[in-house]
Amino acid sequence: MKHKFVLQKTAVTFSVVLYAIVVPFLEINDTHVFNPDWTPHVKIHEVWQLLTNTTIGVLCLWLIWKKKNVLLSTILSLIITGSFLIAFSLQDLYGGSMKYLDGSEKTIFGLNIGVVGFGLASSLLILSFLVYLKKTKHQSKKK
Repeated sequence: MKHKFVLQKTAVTFSVVLYAIVVPFLEINDTHVFNPDWTPHVKIHEVWQLLTNTTIGVLCLWLIWKKKNVLLSTILSLIITGSFLIAFSLQDLYGGSMKYLDGSEKTIFGLNIGVVGFGLASSLLILSFLVYLKKTKHQSKKK
């Protein structure tokens, strides 16, 4: 029976929806891209990051759904989601914050929404990667 990579497709697709659709939706407004208090240099980095992540997301969907390439699509998605979690963890070192200038923060269950979303996405990606490795190892033993 041919493995259809359902868990991997779900994990990658969920992650891509977050970083390639939800994040741009939340950031193409006056809190980020059109924020009058941000310098033009910061804005170009923001738009660059949004375009890069969205383009990588499209590539990941193509890789996992058309090419059945679990490894590369999972790793690329994990780089994007995991990098956010690392940046969040290191925010005190570089003066970063997920709070808006008015002091508010998007939270769910008292936790930052990005940490929740990308934490879940990263966890699913790691789990699906481990399942993929196990199945690949099992299939190679059968041959």
